[in-house]
Amino acid sequence: MAVVGFAKLEALFRKAASIDIDKNKAKEITDIVEKKLYDLLLIGERNAKYNGREVIWESDVPLTKGFLESIQQFKNLEEELPLQDILNFLATKPPLKYPLEAELEQKLPEIVGALLYILARIMKEVDPGVRKPSSEDIERAGRILDLTM
Repeated sequence: MAVVGFAKLEALFRKAASIDIDKNKAKEITDIVEKKLYDLLLIGERNAKYNGREVIWESDVPLTKGFLESIQQFKNLEEELPLQDILNFLATKPPLKYPLEAELEQKLPEIVGALLYILARIMKEVDPGVRKPSSEDIERAGRILDLTM
């Protein structure tokens, strides 16, 4: 199960960057976002352990100033993502050693929303004229995300 359904993904990309997503490209995009979400939580797990805790707090997850600003931009789009879809996705991954604090769990839709927002904005920054991204556009944006996060 994907962290976000096609209708939400389509609406978010249109609002965030005036990009139209084909249904067959949705999986490529959600795969990138799911990988990044899990990466963030793995680093959060490492930081929790370093701090002597057995629970991952929001402060353990490496959210930069730019990322926090992207969360706000996502909120401004007035799109909500269902927490249950994200939890269902995480249930398919190797379990983390530590549980997420309740507050962090509630923020997962905002984190996923910010990742989607950032990916859309990267595509637009790389090619301001892009309207329907190709697989290459999506892969390039994913590589940039990997380099920066």
